[in-house]
Amino acid sequence: MKKLLPILFLLVLLPVHSQESPDSTSLWMLETTDGNEFTGALLFKDSTGIILLTSMYGELHVADGDIKKLRRLESDRLVEGEYWFGNPHATRYFFGPNVYGLRKGEGYYQNTWILLNQVNYGITDHLQIGGGVLPLFLFAGSPTPVILTPKVSFPVVKDKFNLGAGLLFAHVLGDGSSFGIAYGASTFGNREKNLTLGAGWGFSAYDSDWDWSDRITLMLSGMTRVGKKTYLITENYYLSVGEGESMGIIMLGGRSVQKRLAVDYGLVLPVGTDLGEFIAIPWLSITLPFGNISE
Repeated sequence: MKKLLPILFLLVLLPVHSQESPDSTSLWMLETTDGNEFTGALLFKDSTGIILLTSMYGELHVADGDIKKLRRLESDRLVEGEYWFGNPHATRYFFGPNVYGLRKGEGYYQNTWILLNQVNYGITDHLQIGGGVLPLFLFAGSPTPVILTPKVSFPVVKDKFNLGAGLLFAHVLGDGSSFGIAYGASTFGNREKNLTLGAGWGFSAYDSDWDWSDRITLMLSGMTRVGKKTYLITENYYLSVGEGESMGIIMLGGRSVQKRLAVDYGLVLPVGTDLGEFIAIPWLSITLPFGNISE
């Protein structure tokens, strides 16, 4: 017995590889240091590496030093054996927002028709801040609008019903005037398929003279996923523009997505105005997410 004590003592001091319980019921994505990506069930994981069971390559044994990222994916996005990554621009339609917010650390840059540039970033899971610029100063020093777009969002029933509010504030550099809209909205559905109802009140200001509109602006917008890389989008507004006068804006189109890219395209149709002829304005924007990008 005395001879066994030193041996047991040495065994306690020897390094032991910590092994985590495998999770073969969830879907995992592995990104290796050489840029390859694999999706499958996690059969084994410890400090030396992992074993991932994939449908195409079978069991993959990957050393810890070759792992760049390993993350759990949402299994409900597995469609007919193929993983559909998340909407990289889920918090907005064409221009107007829904009530889903950027998660903490998520952000995106959006460019519309080359001129309008916007950046939004998630401060927390419920608060995001954004800004943009329309650089008209490039054209003979014209006055240039600068935009600020904060938004707060609160889930009432997760992935089903959200409430939120926000502000679109624009100040025109070189002119001194400001304008915008304060709004509240509710979104029904999840980030892949939803409908948003909103109402807002516009304002304008010059120096310290603020003027709030007593006329309401209504919004009804929605999106739905129809394929691995395709969404259908509609964004619509009703505006009261005068005594007994009103107009509408109808936007229809789609969104093509990649893992780190979204391209929106469609038509903008003003209705209820004295335009004389049918006018449809094309819409084109590109969104590039950054930060803690959700898969």
